Amino acid sequence: MNTKIYLASASPRRRDLLNQIGLDFEVMVSAADEDISEKDPAKMVEELSLRKAKAVEAKLIESGKEGGAIIIGADTVVAARDPETGKEIILGKPKDAADAKRMLKGLQGNDHFVYTGVALLKDGEVKNFSEKTTVRFCPMTEREIDEYIATGDPLDKAGSYGIQGFCARYIKGIDGDYNNVVGLPVSRLYMEIRAWL
Repeated sequence: MNTKIYLASASPRRRDLLNQIGLDFEVMVSAADEDISEKDPAKMVEELSLRKAKAVEAKLIESGKEGGAIIIGADTVVAARDPETGKEIILGKPKDAADAKRMLKGLQGNDHFVYTGVALLKDGEVKNFSEKTTVRFCPMTEREIDEYIATGDPLDKAGSYGIQGFCARYIKGIDGDYNNVVGLPVSRLYMEIRAWL
C-alpha cells in the first residue's frame, strides 16, 4: 500500500492495532477541541473522531503534505445504562483513583457498551462511522477493584479499564468486535480504506 496514512491519535493501543493488521502509518497527534455537548454515545464518538481527523488534515494542508493521504481519527467511550432511567450514560476517562473506583463499582456484574467512532479523510472525501460492542463484567470485590486500580491501568482509559490487560480476568464475555473495545474496529476500518485504494 503506497498511500500515506496518518493516525490522528496518541493512543498506544491504536498504534498496536494498526501495526497488527500490517498498515504502514505515521502518528500525528491531534489538538482538536474535545469539549462536546452531544450525549448520544455513537454520535459523540463520530463527531470527536471527525474533529481529530480534520485537525490533522489542517496541519497537513498547512505543511503541504496532505495530497492523497488518508487520515484516521478515532474516539472511544464507554456507556452504562442508568438503572433509574434506562438511558445510556457516558463514562469517560477517570479524573483520579476515586473516580475510577466509582466507575468500576458501577460496571461490575453488569453489561455496558463500548463505542468507537472512526473518521477517514482523503482528498476531501469523508467516511465517518461508529461501532458498538457490549461487554459483560463479572462481579468484583472491593479488594479486587482496589488491586486493579493500584496497577495504574484504569487511569488513562475510558470507563476505567482495559480489556486487553489485567482486567481481562473480570470480562465474562462480549457481543461485537473485541478490537473495538481495545480502541479501533480494525476490520471495518481496513475494509473502508481498501475501498479507496
